[in-house]
Amino acid sequence: MKIASAILLTAFLAYVSGLYTTMPWWSFAVTSFLVAIAVHQRPGKAFLSGFISVFFLWVILALLKDLPNEHILSVKVAQVLPLGGSYLLLLLITGIVGGLVSGLAALTGSYLRK
Repeated sequence: MKIASAILLTAFLAYVSGLYTTMPWWSFAVTSFLVAIAVHQRPGKAFLSGFISVFFLWVILALLKDLPNEHILSVKVAQVLPLGGSYLLLLLITGIVGGLVSGLAALTGSYLRK
């Protein structure tokens, strides 16, 4: 139950901090860190909750921005990068990058709580 509440709280705070503040792109790491301090979990579960929440948040937000223009920009970016023009792979890598940053911030918060 704690992991589900940590996932929802982290995703909500990451979305709000990105939408309603003028903080830099990595501001979601601060929210992941604070949630990991507030919700007591073992370090592995804290990393997992931080990773899952921001991974799905970033993939969903990127997909919502990408669908209206029929993947034109993401296909061109995927062609510039060595992804073979696959916009789905680009979305997956985007989610992994955000998830790793959030997961490591949550892991740090969990260790700090100890």
